[in-house]
Amino acid sequence: MRVLIYGAGVIGSLYAALLSEAGVDITVYARGKRLRDLQTKGLLYNRNGRIESAKITVISSLDDHDRYDCIFLTVREDQLMTALAELKDNISPTILTMVNSLDPYERWEEVCGSGRILPAFPGAGGSLEGGVLDAELTPRIIQPTTIGRTDGREKELAALFRRAHIPYQIVSDMHVWQICHLGMVVPIADAYYEADDAQRAGEDPLLMNKTARRIRRNFRIIKDNDIKLSPVKMNIFLILPVSTVAFILGLIFRSEFGNRFMYQHSMKAPNEMRRLHKQLYTFLGSCRR
Repeated sequence: MRVLIYGAGVIGSLYAALLSEAGVDITVYARGKRLRDLQTKGLLYNRNGRIESAKITVISSLDDHDRYDCIFLTVREDQLMTALAELKDNISPTILTMVNSLDPYERWEEVCGSGRILPAFPGAGGSLEGGVLDAELTPRIIQPTTIGRTDGREKELAALFRRAHIPYQIVSDMHVWQICHLGMVVPIADAYYEADDAQRAGEDPLLMNKTARRIRRNFRIIKDNDIKLSPVKMNIFLILPVSTVAFILGLIFRSEFGNRFMYQHSMKAPNEMRRLHKQLYTFLGSCRR
């Protein structure tokens, strides 16, 4: 199977490394400084304390007739439409959109071609320091790589992830999953931006209480509009007392997990998270009318 990773940041680089380890033919499309790093040093990544180099091909341009079995689109939400426009004339049949967004997928296919979008979301986080990737997959119990159910192509991706030992789940409605995901992560990002010291946000009980209330309010609006929370475990935010949720959030914010998977992304992508904030609350506002 030939896979193109379009976007060589933390997420794209991690999936490239893991799939390459599993023997998949991986090409990475990169630009700017990241392209130069990959061309001169290769894709270096921290593997259990050792620095290793992934076996990949690196490209800086994409020919329309260069066919891949799947393109992993791992870019920020504000880069999505530009990327899809660039991919519209390429003959690869499937674009796996590992992007945070509430856009209808039909809108994306108006740009890149009907039937090509396979919506998904990564389960990973970390950083790139000095050209070396230090990242990992999120624990399966918290958030595995998530794929939307479409026309059977998700089964091919599931087999690929099994081969690479990447935890995954397939959900029946990826758009609903994205709504619920943003209902939780937007208040979390907002907490970092509102804190006097973002890295110590979890030490502020009033801020954690406010964050817990925001998540609960978001999920209540979603449920009140006959949308089932996805995954089902999100209902815990409606069942537990706000004080308990706030306490748990404080622990998570102060943990290494919170630093790697929440703090680092929020701090490195504030513009993206503010765009998603606007998308979410515009959607929830329309639900309440």
